Amino acid sequence: MSDFSLRLRQWQQQSGRHHLPWQVNDAYCVWLSEIMLQQTQVSTVLDYYPRFLQRFPTLADLAAAPLDDVLALWSGLGYYTRARNLHACAQAVVRDFAGQFPNDPTLITTLPGIGRSTAAAIAAFSYGYRAAILDGNVKRVLTRWAGIEGYPGVKAIENQLWQLAESLLPARCSDSQQAASEIKAHTQGLMDLGATICTPKNPSCLLCPLASDCQARQSDRQAVLPTRKPKKTIPEKATVMIFLRNAQGDLLLEKRPPTGIWGGLWSLPEVALHTDPVAHIADHLGLNIALSTTLPEFVHVFTHYRLTITPQLAQLVGSDCAKESANTAWFSPAAALAAGIPTPLRKIIHSI
Repeated sequence: MSDFSLRLRQWQQQSGRHHLPWQVNDAYCVWLSEIMLQQTQVSTVLDYYPRFLQRFPTLADLAAAPLDDVLALWSGLGYYTRARNLHACAQAVVRDFAGQFPNDPTLITTLPGIGRSTAAAIAAFSYGYRAAILDGNVKRVLTRWAGIEGYPGVKAIENQLWQLAESLLPARCSDSQQAASEIKAHTQGLMDLGATICTPKNPSCLLCPLASDCQARQSDRQAVLPTRKPKKTIPEKATVMIFLRNAQGDLLLEKRPPTGIWGGLWSLPEVALHTDPVAHIADHLGLNIALSTTLPEFVHVFTHYRLTITPQLAQLVGSDCAKESANTAWFSPAAALAAGIPTPLRKIIHSI
């Protein structure tokens, strides 16, 4: 264990990733990338990250922006709670920390949407703070290297991994500049190793700096570690989305509640299966509509369930096109695509 970090850091300097746009000593940029990279591939974030920074070049700009603008730029990244927390976190940093992220991970975890591992990454990369991270890639690396059995999502196994991650940090160093450099290389090395070498399938063990004492490799258990999450039946849900247009071709969108799935986004009015859409829209929105085509259903998969969506085209009857409220508005298709809308609605608009 004594040279784990040394091998890792030497490998990172020679073979790790050094040209990602968020690899800078700026807590705002590091934090933004860490939130975007949660459950999202680097290739996708590389597309969203520069556009986000162009629109919100500083944390103060993000904090001052309307939430709708943030959700619009986030549209397509999914897991929209991240965007709402991102906005709330920026406002909290401005309000409570004079616009600067604190350097202590314990304080950083008090901010909205930031857990222990993300806080450690922000502190390590931005300030050279000596703290351990434990994201999905790191869990995989440590589980294989130490041969740890059991699903990492179980609290007892996760606690074991946290203890291991902390024990493997670079040795404390009196030279603050050297210590900061080492913790940054160590942290980046763990991320890079999990992303490029110790991958979920077909890991490149011959290229791994930790291969010589990796327990999974020695016992040929790379394919079974980490232990997979026990399978559970994924619930199935279904809904009808009403694609309602007026005479000008605009479509009616409803703003969803601030919490829950697609919280705060604009979406189509929804009707439960076996419910009369005409009566529902009349009662719910006070509009008269006539149904037309029913489009083929499609499935959208969330983390915890599968949603079958049936799009139903409808036309406004009468001259109610100006009737709007705080939670409803008419959008041209182009304006809808530019707004914060969920991915299924984007698919429906493009198909029509």
